[in-house]
Amino acid sequence: MMNLPTWVKDAIFYQIFPERFARSERLTKPANLESWESPPTVRGFKGGDFLGILEHLDYLEDLGITALYFNPIFQSAANHRYHTHDYYTVDPILGGNKAFAQFLEAAHHRGMRVVLDGVFNHASRGFLQFNHIMENGAQSPYVDWFIVKKFPLYAFDEKRKPNYACWWNNRELPKLNTDHPQVRDFIFDVAEYWLRQGIDGWRLDVPLEIKTPGFWEEFRRRVKAVNPEAYILAEIWDEAKPWLQGDHFDATMNYGFNRACYGLFGQEVLDTSQRPGGFKLKRLDARHFARQIDHMLNLYAWPFTLAQYNLISSHDEPRFLTMMGGDKRRLRLATLFQMAFPGAPSIYYGDEIGMEGSHDPDCRRAFPWDENRWDHALRADFKRYIALRKAHPALRSGDFVTLYAKDLTYAFARVSAEETVVVALNAGATPVEVTLRMENLAPPDAVFTEAWTETPLPVNGGALTLSVPPLEGRVLIYS
Repeated sequence: MMNLPTWVKDAIFYQIFPERFARSERLTKPANLESWESPPTVRGFKGGDFLGILEHLDYLEDLGITALYFNPIFQSAANHRYHTHDYYTVDPILGGNKAFAQFLEAAHHRGMRVVLDGVFNHASRGFLQFNHIMENGAQSPYVDWFIVKKFPLYAFDEKRKPNYACWWNNRELPKLNTDHPQVRDFIFDVAEYWLRQGIDGWRLDVPLEIKTPGFWEEFRRRVKAVNPEAYILAEIWDEAKPWLQGDHFDATMNYGFNRACYGLFGQEVLDTSQRPGGFKLKRLDARHFARQIDHMLNLYAWPFTLAQYNLISSHDEPRFLTMMGGDKRRLRLATLFQMAFPGAPSIYYGDEIGMEGSHDPDCRRAFPWDENRWDHALRADFKRYIALRKAHPALRSGDFVTLYAKDLTYAFARVSAEETVVVALNAGATPVEVTLRMENLAPPDAVFTEAWTETPLPVNGGALTLSVPPLEGRVLIYS
């Protein structure tokens, strides 16, 4: 039984790196914080928090956001908080459990879902059970919670290789021994605890690093028993057919979508020496782009495709706008495509106002709340694209039909029983005129309407002919 959450296909996600989105004056913070405006550093803190996010829910609601995904929020000595100290405690710098509870209630009051980052493959040197082993060695009752090869632990000795299992040999991230039943029960209890506090799902960090047989099947059973509508989103960067069969995860972070967008919309500016996520980038013409899209849409059963988390930027890559050489027209095209594509679109905080950023930590800059620093026209277009998706059910769950793929122009339709929505995208530098065959998609005498200008465009002889300006998109609707 698939048991997928019904709300995801209609969701508009917004990813927040909690340390960098907003800081409230109502919370007392440690004194040694970096200035909000200064470039981010690997070890520095800027003091973002959940009351700050709560205070800007109006901003998110105005944009059209209905779901929030947060990078890790639990107590940690790292600004990104993937080094978890205490899985039951929201980091004090973020405002602790009390501020999170206030935020969660306010978000739910506005109809916004909240998904947290679950880092269950590894913990940190500050995690109680690992600290216990550092203090007590082989006599620690928790010695089997980790995979220790030798004592004493070389947890801080940079001159020696780690003598315990850790993620990518990073001694700061000791790997949890999920073969141990107490460790499994601990992780499952954490997942259940926060669901009972009201969160709406988990994004799972590096889940394929956990090799214990049956682990993720049991995780799913436990999660869905608490909330059948909980979203289980896996960080898998490539194809994941074995994992999207109804017994593991509901969806993956769709980096294949992101890479396809790089290829077409950045075709003329893309620096292919970049390796986001370790993947080689390719410039794509519309024909090769169409092949990638068709392949993507046929990978999984349709309900899983509708639940995919479709991202353009993330905390792990340079921002899309930076990858496009700062050309906002290309970001607009990719975002329009994203809002018309099957699956749940996600905006990385600040993309909508033109934030840039290169590799980590630069892609994790603080959100500038000085509106003079925003690109208001870009944000207005993001709002238009989001509103378009919300207004037309075909864009959320309709069939996907490729209509045209030549040179740098790509057109497709989303089709439901009630409406047909046509989207034509020109990623080239010159205007194009395209003729789209509409047989079986609309009546011979149908009149389509331009989405924003309401200009009529009739079907003539079973064909729809339209011009598309350079680096722009057109959306036509028949209902």
